[in-house]
Amino acid sequence: MMGIRAGCSGTALAAVVLAGFPTGQARAANGAYAVDAADIGEAGSCKIESWLSAAFNTDFSAVANPSCVVDPFKPVELSMNMNRARSDGKWSSTFSPKAKMNIAPTGIGRLGYSIYAGGSFDALTGENLTAFAAVPATFRLSETTRINFNGGWLWDRGVDHHFFTYGIGFDWKFTDTLQWTIEAFGQAGQSETPSAVQPRFQTGVRYRPNEIFSVDLIYGRNITGENANWITLGTTIRFPVPESKPEHHRTGHL
Repeated sequence: MMGIRAGCSGTALAAVVLAGFPTGQARAANGAYAVDAADIGEAGSCKIESWLSAAFNTDFSAVANPSCVVDPFKPVELSMNMNRARSDGKWSSTFSPKAKMNIAPTGIGRLGYSIYAGGSFDALTGENLTAFAAVPATFRLSETTRINFNGGWLWDRGVDHHFFTYGIGFDWKFTDTLQWTIEAFGQAGQSETPSAVQPRFQTGVRYRPNEIFSVDLIYGRNITGENANWITLGTTIRFPVPESKPEHHRTGHL
């Protein structure tokens, strides 16, 4: 019950902070990155991830994604990706709730994995746009390196097509405050737009001077299936459980 109360308090705080945030494009992801890791935070902790992405073809998205970990019977991370995007000159707003649960914890030399599921809705009409589910897995090579694997399913209700989603990413914390990520991801299935089912790519650097705040600068290619180059600037603000140990001290790895 303490985890639930702490999580609810963090959610209320997130709602206040997000009142002035624009919404943006949803991803089933690890912040502005597309390939998710298997880990979730400590029960009662919260965070607010936000990012701005601009494509060379003038597409744009602004995203705010608050999340909290509650513990009704097992820790579950609940998030709400709110997104405001422009594609081909047209604007859209969507909400994407997601629930994620860790099944097998990660560790050095051991594969851990989670499951998550969610959907996206048009913010103006309430229409259900997509449904998705996936299994993110993480294999830690050392305290400072890990490989993430994602496999899942996506249902695009607008065209009534089902897709297999995939991703692989590598994270390396090469100093105490800097982390490099490279990832490839995409979706496989039938599409009238060839670039929508072509592989997508991102690489970026995260600067994390403390346990509370981090900032990401990311270059991407075809990240929404539109065959364009992207630049993304993202931030994360974390609200740990009061008096808990820092994440690195609790887990022993990045």
